[in-house]
Amino acid sequence: MKLKGLVAVITGASQGLGEAVAVEFVKQGADVLFCARGKKKLLVVQKKLRSIAGINQKIYAETADISKEKDVKKLIGFALKKFGRVDVLVNNAGIYGPKGPVETLNGREWAKAIQINLCGVFYCCKYVTAQMKKKRYGKIINLSGGGATVPLPFLSAYAASKAAVVRLTETLAEECRDFNIDINSVAPGALNTRLLEEVLAAGPQTVGEEFYKKALEQKKNGGVSLEVGAKLCAFLASSESDGISGRLISAVWDPWKDLPKHAEELKKTDIYTLRRIIPKDRNKSWGNK
Repeated sequence: MKLKGLVAVITGASQGLGEAVAVEFVKQGADVLFCARGKKKLLVVQKKLRSIAGINQKIYAETADISKEKDVKKLIGFALKKFGRVDVLVNNAGIYGPKGPVETLNGREWAKAIQINLCGVFYCCKYVTAQMKKKRYGKIINLSGGGATVPLPFLSAYAASKAAVVRLTETLAEECRDFNIDINSVAPGALNTRLLEEVLAAGPQTVGEEFYKKALEQKKNGGVSLEVGAKLCAFLASSESDGISGRLISAVWDPWKDLPKHAEELKKTDIYTLRRIIPKDRNKSWGNK
């Protein structure tokens, strides 16, 4: 029950990883407000969460389009009205956006993906940080993923927005460091969710032969368990991770359970961050002045 007594807001939690995070948070004792655009699925998940919640735990579900600032303002306002505060924010909602070579993409669809994946994170952070600063404590967890660390041909909106989320995370972590607000990004691994089904439905001619083959293999092997990423989110939401901030952490590859032992070291390094590589970083003499 490492989250007992905490209030968490989780976006995009009517299915997939967001739902898994909500389940884990409820199991760990948190009061939860979660949102998504579709009401029908929200109510199904709300019923599920209430069935596993403790007697005094509060579970609320609200429809919201996080790409719209007024929806986010209303959502966080609802949380403050019901709970009086927000201790943890999990920005999970996201989409792949249009797929294919850049010259074939619809500009409005491309911009909409940026609006959801990046601006939605910004809006949510904007409306929770002020009250977190007042109580001088808070946790913000932004879902990023592989799109932030490697190029993703034919998924340009997704890759660009997820890389931007990581840099936004690093930037806000510095802004909020003196207020004991920890802000991190999470790469949950290759998940078998609706996003995978979208790739398979699009086909190799749209997403590229290599990416399509990887998706087929992932579908066959089952992908990474949703619970792995959910448990990392719970760790980052808890007091166990105090002082760890401004990092992109892989649920699969990084030893996150042991990071509290290295919290002070992390503060002095660029480990688990996005940085430009220069020649001397690869033992090259050219370009060094």
